[in-house]
Amino acid sequence: MSGIVKRSVMIAGHRTSVSLEDAFWQALTDLAASEGRSVQALVGAIDAGRGGRNLSSAIRLFVLEAARQGQLGKT
Repeated sequence: MSGIVKRSVMIAGHRTSVSLEDAFWQALTDLAASEGRSVQALVGAIDAGRGGRNLSSAIRLFVLEAARQGQLGKT
């Protein structure tokens, strides 16, 4: 199992770092591709709807929900 990978993303004109396990980054990349948008755009959408949650946690929950709905692996 891979460790946590920290990546920099631009959200609403501000750069921030997000730390996720490699499997979550891959799933996020797959979901973004299936929606025809960039990972950065998808992270921006997740950020806009996360409420007070930590961004990394919000991304993990987004990926989990997509997996539950069968959206992963359909690129």
